Amino acid sequence: MTRKRRALVVAGIAVALGLTALPAMSSDIPPADTVVTSPNVTHVLNLPKPAPLAGTINTDLAFQGDYAYVGNYGGFSIVDIKNPKKAEVVSSVVCPGGQMDVSVYGNLLFGAVDSSRNNDSCSSTGQGADVKESWEGVRIFDISDKANPRYIKAVETNCGSHTLTLVPGKGFDRLKNVYVYVSSYNPDPTFPDCQPPHDKLSIIKVPLRDPAAATVAATPVVFPDGGNETQPGLLLPTTGCHDITVYAEKDIAAGACMGDGVLFDISNRLNPRITARTTDPNFAFWHSATFTNDAKTVLFTDELGGGGAATCNEVTGPNRGADAIYRVDRGRLVFKGYFKIPRHQADSENCVAHNGSLIPVKGKDIMVQAWYMGGVSFLDFTDPARPQEFGYFERGPKADGSGGGVWSAYYYNGYVYAADFDNGLDIIKINDPRTNSATRVHSKLLNVQTQQSYREWGWGRDYASDE
Repeated sequence: MTRKRRALVVAGIAVALGLTALPAMSSDIPPADTVVTSPNVTHVLNLPKPAPLAGTINTDLAFQGDYAYVGNYGGFSIVDIKNPKKAEVVSSVVCPGGQMDVSVYGNLLFGAVDSSRNNDSCSSTGQGADVKESWEGVRIFDISDKANPRYIKAVETNCGSHTLTLVPGKGFDRLKNVYVYVSSYNPDPTFPDCQPPHDKLSIIKVPLRDPAAATVAATPVVFPDGGNETQPGLLLPTTGCHDITVYAEKDIAAGACMGDGVLFDISNRLNPRITARTTDPNFAFWHSATFTNDAKTVLFTDELGGGGAATCNEVTGPNRGADAIYRVDRGRLVFKGYFKIPRHQADSENCVAHNGSLIPVKGKDIMVQAWYMGGVSFLDFTDPARPQEFGYFERGPKADGSGGGVWSAYYYNGYVYAADFDNGLDIIKINDPRTNSATRVHSKLLNVQTQQSYREWGWGRDYASDE
């Protein structure tokens, strides 16, 4: 989901593709407003959105210790998940500005703002992006007191911050600084804050001892040739990245960059360099990326229809609006296969490949993933040419025909947490031989776009040796 100018394009694309030309198979579609799961999945709890944020949609998630941080277009909430069966909201911060994707590091929370505001405060109001005096970028909060988070800094970036990715420093620098890779796109010559060309990243340097001194430290051009513009089926030409996933231990990153899937060398944190690029004739919009634990495979998602269209019905087929799985072979991205949920959704249900995370299983590549109104899917892509779904959670179409669904679904310390647009936070448990060993693995921190090896999650030497 993006700013208004992208929404208009998405609407046009959806109509042009005829995404609702044929009905989905009714036998696959649950009754309206009901929760359904596969036999190996249990719906543990639904935690409604707190009242201050009830009117705006949930987005991304981050985790630290016994807490989940739930992003929302209106701000964010902190949830105590020490006992997932009795999870409760500790506090909510009203600070509007979409999307409010969140990441946490130490006592800091970072929120992405990709909508023009009249100033950088939490009392700001939205305005047209063509207004000369406007703000969008990254907000930084002190979360040392979970009941009373404190807003400490805003950093303005070109074209705002649609998503953000935390990157720890290297060596001794890790003790001093954390870096924020800001992904944004869609320049427009009529918008003062987002002028073309926009072929770069904004990189914020945050001194950990003085986060109020955070500033944009570099704006490296990553698409000096302008990026892909001609691939058939593209939603938009490449004018930046939608999302970047870093694997800091290995000095690499994977970028989902509109018309391109890319690999970066990030050994120089302030100068990431593209080392491989690929396109896909079935991909409309490269949305996000996930490395396997050994970094030998990357799963990319395609946001066909921009999140507002019914792309999980029969007419769209299994290869569009899907995941594409690539092996990393001698530095190149080599296509292996597609994955898409096999359960057709109703033509009223917006459904799209969206945010997910690995489940730490020894010797396997297992993932949980959100699909908006397609719900939550568990997939095994250990064989990248033959990925398989082995569990799911979803709600039936809404009786009133409106949209919504699960934005992000992430595994953390034995449970899956799913941020639903309207229904709040769903907590899910899977009981399956493929994943049960993961319950022995515990992490103290999870920002999904900042991948850590399972060794960092808590695997012993015997587990890490598989790398």
